[in-house]
Amino acid sequence: MSVKHPVISITGSSGAGTTTVRSTFAHIFRREGIEAAVVEGDAFHRYDRTEMRDLLADAKASGRGHFSHFGPEANLFEELETLFRVYGETGTGRSRKYLHDDAEAAPYNQAPGTFTKWEDIAPGSDLLFYEGLHGAVKTDKVDVAQHVNLLVGVVPSINLEWIQKLQRDKMARGHSHEDIVDTILRRMPDYVNYICPQFSRTDVNFQRVPIVDTSNPFIARTIPTQDESMLVIRFRNGKGIDFPYLLSMLHNSFMSRPNTIVCPGGKMELAMQLVFTPMISQIVDRKKRSF
Repeated sequence: MSVKHPVISITGSSGAGTTTVRSTFAHIFRREGIEAAVVEGDAFHRYDRTEMRDLLADAKASGRGHFSHFGPEANLFEELETLFRVYGETGTGRSRKYLHDDAEAAPYNQAPGTFTKWEDIAPGSDLLFYEGLHGAVKTDKVDVAQHVNLLVGVVPSINLEWIQKLQRDKMARGHSHEDIVDTILRRMPDYVNYICPQFSRTDVNFQRVPIVDTSNPFIARTIPTQDESMLVIRFRNGKGIDFPYLLSMLHNSFMSRPNTIVCPGGKMELAMQLVFTPMISQIVDRKKRSF
Protein backbone atom coordinates (compact mmCIF):
# COMPACT_ATOMS: atom_id res chain seq x y z
CA MET A 1 0.00 0.00 0.00
CA SER A 2 1.06 3.58 -0.63
CA VAL A 3 1.11 6.55 1.73
CA LYS A 4 1.49 9.15 -1.04
CA HIS A 5 -1.26 7.74 -3.26
CA PRO A 6 -3.70 5.83 -1.00
CA VAL A 7 -6.41 3.42 -2.11
CA ILE A 8 -9.75 2.88 -0.36
CA SER A 9 -11.65 -0.23 -1.42
CA ILE A 10 -15.25 -1.20 -0.70
CA THR A 11 -15.98 -4.84 -1.43
CA GLY A 12 -19.36 -6.51 -1.24
CA SER A 13 -21.79 -8.68 -3.13
CA SER A 14 -24.70 -7.36 -5.15
CA GLY A 15 -27.47 -5.92 -3.00
CA ALA A 16 -25.29 -5.78 0.10
CA GLY A 17 -25.61 -2.02 0.55
CA THR A 18 -22.49 -0.89 -1.29
CA THR A 19 -24.53 1.90 -2.92
CA THR A 20 -25.22 3.37 0.53
CA VAL A 21 -21.52 3.12 1.33
CA ARG A 22 -20.56 4.84 -1.92
CA SER A 23 -22.91 7.79 -1.26
CA THR A 24 -21.69 8.04 2.35
CA PHE A 25 -18.06 8.17 1.28
CA ALA A 26 -18.93 10.74 -1.41
CA HIS A 27 -20.47 12.91 1.31
CA ILE A 28 -17.35 12.59 3.47
CA PHE A 29 -15.12 13.47 0.51
CA ARG A 30 -17.18 16.61 -0.25
CA ARG A 31 -17.24 17.72 3.36
CA GLU A 32 -13.51 17.19 3.87
CA GLY A 33 -12.52 18.66 0.50
CA ILE A 34 -11.02 15.40 -0.80
CA GLU A 35 -10.67 14.75 -4.53
CA ALA A 36 -11.25 11.03 -5.12
CA ALA A 37 -10.69 9.10 -8.34
CA VAL A 38 -13.72 6.78 -8.39
CA VAL A 39 -13.54 3.33 -9.99
CA GLU A 40 -16.49 0.92 -10.22
CA GLY A 41 -15.85 -2.79 -10.01
CA ASP A 42 -18.07 -3.53 -13.02
CA ALA A 43 -15.42 -1.85 -15.19
CA PHE A 44 -13.20 -4.88 -14.58
CA HIS A 45 -15.64 -7.51 -15.78
CA ARG A 46 -14.12 -9.36 -18.71
CA TYR A 47 -17.22 -9.49 -20.93
CA ASP A 48 -19.95 -7.07 -21.91
CA ARG A 49 -23.61 -7.91 -21.36
CA THR A 50 -24.19 -9.71 -24.65
CA GLU A 51 -20.96 -11.69 -24.44
CA MET A 52 -21.70 -12.71 -20.86
CA ARG A 53 -25.21 -13.82 -21.75
CA ASP A 54 -23.89 -16.01 -24.57
CA LEU A 55 -21.11 -17.46 -22.43
CA LEU A 56 -23.54 -18.27 -19.63
CA ALA A 57 -25.73 -20.14 -22.10
CA ASP A 58 -22.70 -22.04 -23.41
CA ALA A 59 -21.55 -22.87 -19.88
CA LYS A 60 -24.98 -24.18 -18.95
CA ALA A 61 -25.18 -26.29 -22.11
CA SER A 62 -21.72 -27.76 -21.56
CA GLY A 63 -22.24 -28.46 -17.87
CA ARG A 64 -19.86 -25.79 -16.55
CA GLY A 65 -22.39 -24.74 -13.95
CA HIS A 66 -20.17 -22.49 -11.82
CA PHE A 67 -19.31 -19.78 -14.39
CA SER A 68 -20.29 -16.40 -12.90
CA HIS A 69 -19.36 -12.75 -12.33
CA PHE A 70 -18.05 -13.78 -8.92
CA GLY A 71 -15.12 -15.82 -10.29
CA PRO A 72 -11.85 -15.16 -12.15
CA GLU A 73 -13.03 -16.43 -15.54
CA ALA A 74 -15.41 -13.50 -15.95
CA ASN A 75 -13.17 -10.78 -14.48
CA LEU A 76 -9.90 -8.94 -15.09
CA PHE A 77 -8.25 -9.52 -11.72
CA GLU A 78 -4.74 -8.87 -13.07
CA GLU A 79 -5.77 -5.51 -14.54
CA LEU A 80 -7.47 -4.52 -11.26
CA GLU A 81 -4.35 -5.32 -9.25
CA THR A 82 -2.24 -3.40 -11.77
CA LEU A 83 -4.47 -0.35 -11.35
CA PHE A 84 -4.14 -0.41 -7.56
CA ARG A 85 -0.37 -0.96 -7.73
CA VAL A 86 0.30 1.68 -10.39
CA TYR A 87 -1.96 4.23 -8.68
CA GLY A 88 -0.06 3.66 -5.44
CA GLU A 89 3.21 4.29 -7.27
CA THR A 90 2.21 7.21 -9.51
CA GLY A 91 -1.22 8.57 -8.55
CA THR A 92 -2.73 7.49 -11.88
CA GLY A 93 -3.59 4.32 -13.81
CA ARG A 94 -5.94 2.96 -16.46
CA SER A 95 -9.64 2.30 -16.01
CA ARG A 96 -12.93 2.42 -17.91
CA LYS A 97 -16.69 2.52 -17.29
CA TYR A 98 -19.37 -0.12 -17.64
CA LEU A 99 -22.55 1.49 -18.98
CA HIS A 100 -25.44 -0.07 -17.07
CA ASP A 101 -28.43 1.56 -18.75
CA ASP A 102 -29.57 3.98 -21.46
CA ALA A 103 -28.93 7.05 -19.31
CA GLU A 104 -25.32 6.08 -18.68
CA ALA A 105 -24.73 4.99 -22.27
CA ALA A 106 -26.23 8.04 -24.03
CA PRO A 107 -23.27 10.45 -23.52
CA TYR A 108 -20.94 7.87 -25.11
CA ASN A 109 -23.23 6.98 -28.04
CA GLN A 110 -22.96 3.34 -27.05
CA ALA A 111 -25.40 0.59 -26.19
CA PRO A 112 -26.09 -0.16 -22.52
CA GLY A 113 -24.21 -3.17 -21.25
CA THR A 114 -20.97 -2.18 -22.98
CA PHE A 115 -17.66 -0.71 -21.81
CA THR A 116 -16.08 2.63 -22.62
CA LYS A 117 -12.50 2.63 -23.86
CA TRP A 118 -9.63 2.37 -21.38
CA GLU A 119 -8.36 5.79 -20.28
CA ASP A 120 -5.76 7.17 -17.87
CA ILE A 121 -7.04 8.46 -14.55
CA ALA A 122 -6.38 12.19 -14.38
CA PRO A 123 -3.43 13.01 -12.11
CA GLY A 124 -3.88 15.13 -8.99
CA SER A 125 -6.47 13.10 -7.07
CA ASP A 126 -6.04 12.70 -3.32
CA LEU A 127 -6.92 8.99 -3.32
CA LEU A 128 -8.44 6.17 -5.36
CA PHE A 129 -11.88 4.95 -4.30
CA TYR A 130 -13.05 1.53 -5.55
CA GLU A 131 -16.45 -0.07 -5.01
CA GLY A 132 -17.30 -3.51 -6.36
CA LEU A 133 -17.18 -7.26 -5.95
CA HIS A 134 -13.43 -7.84 -5.74
CA GLY A 135 -11.76 -5.06 -3.81
CA ALA A 136 -9.92 -7.53 -1.57
CA VAL A 137 -9.63 -10.54 -3.86
CA LYS A 138 -6.62 -12.83 -3.64
CA THR A 139 -5.79 -15.83 -5.82
CA ASP A 140 -2.67 -17.80 -6.68
CA LYS A 141 -1.97 -15.15 -9.35
CA VAL A 142 -3.04 -11.83 -7.84
CA ASP A 143 -3.32 -10.10 -4.47
CA VAL A 144 -5.44 -7.00 -4.84
CA ALA A 145 -5.82 -6.51 -1.08
CA GLN A 146 -2.12 -5.86 -0.47
CA HIS A 147 -2.31 -2.50 -2.28
CA VAL A 148 -5.22 -1.07 -0.26
CA ASN A 149 -4.93 1.39 2.64
CA LEU A 150 -8.49 0.97 3.90
CA LEU A 151 -10.53 -2.15 3.12
CA VAL A 152 -14.25 -2.14 3.90
CA GLY A 153 -16.57 -5.15 3.58
CA VAL A 154 -20.31 -4.71 3.15
CA VAL A 155 -22.32 -7.91 3.29
CA PRO A 156 -25.85 -8.98 4.27
CA SER A 157 -26.63 -12.29 5.90
CA ILE A 158 -26.89 -14.89 3.15
CA ASN A 159 -30.67 -15.37 3.39
CA LEU A 160 -31.18 -11.60 3.16
CA GLU A 161 -28.92 -11.46 0.11
CA TRP A 162 -30.99 -14.14 -1.60
CA ILE A 163 -34.27 -12.38 -0.75
CA GLN A 164 -32.92 -9.14 -2.21
CA LYS A 165 -31.79 -10.86 -5.40
CA LEU A 166 -35.08 -12.71 -5.84
CA GLN A 167 -37.16 -9.57 -5.36
CA ARG A 168 -34.92 -7.32 -7.51
CA ASP A 169 -34.55 -9.74 -10.42
CA LYS A 170 -38.27 -10.49 -10.50
CA MET A 171 -39.50 -6.91 -10.25
CA ALA A 172 -36.81 -4.94 -12.06
CA ARG A 173 -35.54 -7.47 -14.59
CA GLY A 174 -38.52 -9.75 -15.20
CA HIS A 175 -36.63 -12.97 -14.45
CA SER A 176 -38.52 -16.09 -13.42
CA HIS A 177 -38.21 -17.54 -9.94
CA GLU A 178 -36.65 -20.71 -11.35
CA ASP A 179 -33.99 -18.81 -13.33
CA ILE A 180 -33.01 -16.75 -10.29
CA VAL A 181 -32.63 -19.85 -8.13
CA ASP A 182 -30.51 -21.43 -10.87
CA THR A 183 -28.29 -18.34 -10.85
CA ILE A 184 -27.87 -18.48 -7.07
CA LEU A 185 -26.83 -22.12 -7.27
CA ARG A 186 -24.52 -21.54 -10.24
CA ARG A 187 -22.67 -18.74 -8.49
CA MET A 188 -22.28 -20.55 -5.17
CA PRO A 189 -18.80 -22.12 -5.75
CA ASP A 190 -17.37 -18.75 -6.84
CA TYR A 191 -19.15 -17.02 -3.93
CA VAL A 192 -17.55 -19.43 -1.47
CA ASN A 193 -14.07 -19.30 -3.04
CA TYR A 194 -13.73 -15.67 -4.15
CA ILE A 195 -16.28 -13.48 -2.33
CA CYS A 196 -16.44 -14.80 1.25
CA PRO A 197 -12.64 -14.94 1.84
CA GLN A 198 -12.35 -11.22 1.16
CA PHE A 199 -14.22 -10.39 4.36
CA SER A 200 -11.41 -11.92 6.41
CA ARG A 201 -8.98 -9.37 4.88
CA THR A 202 -11.07 -6.25 5.43
CA ASP A 203 -10.32 -3.63 8.09
CA VAL A 204 -14.01 -3.05 8.85
CA ASN A 205 -17.08 -5.14 7.99
CA PHE A 206 -20.67 -3.93 7.95
CA GLN A 207 -23.20 -6.75 7.98
CA ARG A 208 -26.97 -6.25 8.00
CA VAL A 209 -28.80 -9.03 9.84
CA PRO A 210 -32.62 -9.24 9.72
CA ILE A 211 -34.51 -9.60 12.98
CA VAL A 212 -37.60 -10.97 11.22
CA ASP A 213 -38.09 -14.50 9.92
CA THR A 214 -36.03 -15.14 6.78
CA SER A 215 -35.73 -18.88 7.30
CA ASN A 216 -37.05 -19.65 3.81
CA PRO A 217 -35.84 -16.83 1.53
CA PHE A 218 -37.40 -18.47 -1.53
CA ILE A 219 -40.96 -17.75 -0.40
CA ALA A 220 -40.38 -14.28 1.12
CA ARG A 221 -42.66 -11.61 -0.35
CA THR A 222 -40.88 -8.53 0.97
CA ILE A 223 -37.31 -7.47 1.72
CA PRO A 224 -36.69 -6.78 5.43
CA THR A 225 -36.22 -3.06 5.96
CA GLN A 226 -33.32 -1.43 7.77
CA ASP A 227 -35.60 -0.91 10.77
CA GLU A 228 -36.25 -4.66 10.75
CA SER A 229 -32.52 -5.35 10.92
CA MET A 230 -29.50 -4.95 13.13
CA LEU A 231 -26.12 -3.81 11.88
CA VAL A 232 -23.01 -5.73 12.94
CA ILE A 233 -19.79 -3.69 12.67
CA ARG A 234 -16.58 -5.69 13.04
CA PHE A 235 -13.11 -4.12 13.29
CA ARG A 236 -10.18 -6.34 12.41
CA ASN A 237 -7.98 -4.30 14.74
CA GLY A 238 -9.72 -2.42 17.53
CA LYS A 239 -6.60 -0.42 18.40
CA GLY A 240 -7.32 3.29 18.13
CA ILE A 241 -11.10 2.83 17.83
CA ASP A 242 -13.02 4.97 20.31
CA PHE A 243 -15.67 2.41 21.22
CA PRO A 244 -17.22 4.42 24.10
CA TYR A 245 -17.76 7.37 21.74
CA LEU A 246 -19.33 5.20 19.05
CA LEU A 247 -21.64 3.56 21.60
CA SER A 248 -22.71 6.96 22.92
CA MET A 249 -23.51 8.25 19.42
CA LEU A 250 -25.23 5.10 18.14
CA HIS A 251 -28.21 4.86 20.48
CA ASN A 252 -29.38 1.38 21.49
CA SER A 253 -26.08 -0.13 20.42
CA PHE A 254 -23.90 -2.60 22.32
CA MET A 255 -20.69 -4.57 21.96
CA SER A 256 -21.11 -8.28 21.27
CA ARG A 257 -17.33 -8.92 21.18
CA PRO A 258 -14.27 -6.82 22.01
CA ASN A 259 -14.00 -5.74 18.35
CA THR A 260 -17.69 -5.74 17.38
CA ILE A 261 -20.51 -3.20 17.75
CA VAL A 262 -24.16 -4.02 17.10
CA CYS A 263 -26.58 -1.18 16.39
CA PRO A 264 -30.02 -0.66 14.80
CA GLY A 265 -29.99 -1.14 11.03
CA GLY A 266 -31.37 2.34 10.44
CA LYS A 267 -28.15 3.80 11.87
CA MET A 268 -26.00 2.47 9.01
CA GLU A 269 -25.22 5.82 7.36
CA LEU A 270 -24.55 7.54 10.69
CA ALA A 271 -22.32 4.67 11.79
CA MET A 272 -20.30 4.91 8.60
CA GLN A 273 -19.88 8.66 9.01
CA LEU A 274 -18.65 8.19 12.58
CA VAL A 275 -16.33 5.28 11.78
CA PHE A 276 -14.79 6.39 8.49
CA THR A 277 -14.38 10.16 8.85
CA PRO A 278 -11.43 9.88 11.27
CA MET A 279 -9.94 6.97 9.30
CA ILE A 280 -10.00 8.96 6.06
CA SER A 281 -8.60 12.03 7.81
CA GLN A 282 -5.66 9.96 9.07
CA ILE A 283 -5.00 8.60 5.57
CA VAL A 284 -5.02 12.09 4.06
CA ASP A 285 -2.86 13.52 6.87
CA ARG A 286 -0.23 10.81 6.32
CA LYS A 287 -0.33 11.56 2.60
CA LYS A 288 0.31 15.28 3.20
CA ARG A 289 3.20 14.58 5.59
CA SER A 290 4.84 12.25 3.06
CA PHE A 291 5.47 15.06 0.55
